[in-house]
Amino acid sequence: MVSSAGSAIEWFDFFIYGTAAALVFNKLFFPQADPLVGTLLAFTTFAIGFVARPLGGVVFGHFGDRVGRKPALVTALLIMGGSTTLIGLLPTYDTIGAAAPVLLVVLRLLQGIAVGGQWGGAVLIATENAPKGRRGLYGSFAQLGVPAGLMLSSLVFLVITSTLDAQQFTSWGWRVPFLCSIVLIVIALFAQFTLEETADSRESRQDEEGSGASRSPVIEVLRTHPKNVLLAAGAVIVIGSGFYLFVTYMLSYGTEVLGMPKSTVLNAVLVGAALQVPALMAFGALSDRIGRRKVYLTGAIGMGLWAYPAFVLMNTKEWPLVTLALVGGQLLFAAMYGPQAAFFSELFTARVRYSGASLGYQLGVMLGGALTPIIATWLYARYGSFVPVAAFLMASAAISCVCVLVLSETNRRVPAVEATSQDDREVQPAAS
Repeated sequence: MVSSAGSAIEWFDFFIYGTAAALVFNKLFFPQADPLVGTLLAFTTFAIGFVARPLGGVVFGHFGDRVGRKPALVTALLIMGGSTTLIGLLPTYDTIGAAAPVLLVVLRLLQGIAVGGQWGGAVLIATENAPKGRRGLYGSFAQLGVPAGLMLSSLVFLVITSTLDAQQFTSWGWRVPFLCSIVLIVIALFAQFTLEETADSRESRQDEEGSGASRSPVIEVLRTHPKNVLLAAGAVIVIGSGFYLFVTYMLSYGTEVLGMPKSTVLNAVLVGAALQVPALMAFGALSDRIGRRKVYLTGAIGMGLWAYPAFVLMNTKEWPLVTLALVGGQLLFAAMYGPQAAFFSELFTARVRYSGASLGYQLGVMLGGALTPIIATWLYARYGSFVPVAAFLMASAAISCVCVLVLSETNRRVPAVEATSQDDREVQPAAS
């Protein structure tokens, strides 16, 4: 529960930046740019957080494999809580000039490093402590941080935009969600005293100490399991592009292009996030029964097929249909994200699992998520149509489908503590 709560608040921190980038950062930190350029610059600072995520995966992967899952997770939570709170205190361009966007970029980099390191710790604490045959379900608990954080961020912005006028929101209201992030520091301190290290982590470190070996987990995982790292990254591309198209770009598309009220789109995002919670658990549990690949592949194919109809529904500007468009995209995301924690953790042995799972996931979400709002904004501005944007999501889905098909099924196997082989033998068959 501590892992899930920390993950939820950390993702809340990460998502409020995306919402603020779509709604207000273009005016506060890039006021001298025209509206389109300002939006692109705001989304660029949003993308910087994704560029930093693989770095966070490398740094915290090394820390998590060598020292332990718990200290890596707690440190990541503290960095995220501190950097997000500081964004809420940051002076705008009108106050300190060009220093404002520079400081914003620095703090966004710290956010990216923190979330890049947090994911692996939360996921491994959940899956490595799971009962036999329940890793998919237990891994989905750590993934609940995404919809929970999305709900919290959307709800906070919905309340603020509904109770404050435009001038109040632009002046100080946008800071409130960022300042709420101080709660994450409290959760991190609580986790330090309540969480226990996983047995897999303890055993792998004891074996390493007994052998007298000294190595970098990141270098080792790239040497022994390069195929799985790259395929995992490819499988995540559609998760990043699909999710951030539906929850970040659609905010800008709905308000700036279609002229809908902010509350209309935020309400639709909120409904989708609420439905993601049971969906993630259901898909995680389903992957324990029928396999990770089948569930994941269904979500990836569905995301590609849903791209065009979603924009058609958005263009109606009718709240029920707009909600259907965003809910459909988020449920298809859940079909992939639910089993992902178990799927990726089972691809690597315990001594390099934090590094391997984190690196694969963070590389993929950087490629798929970082540039999605920027590419979507540019494509619509260039062609004046949503069709190229939908085609972009379809292409992302196709790449991920190929990678998932190449990966081996893992749900009937038990990941080994020690690395004993190359990619095609990195997990051992479960005892019958």
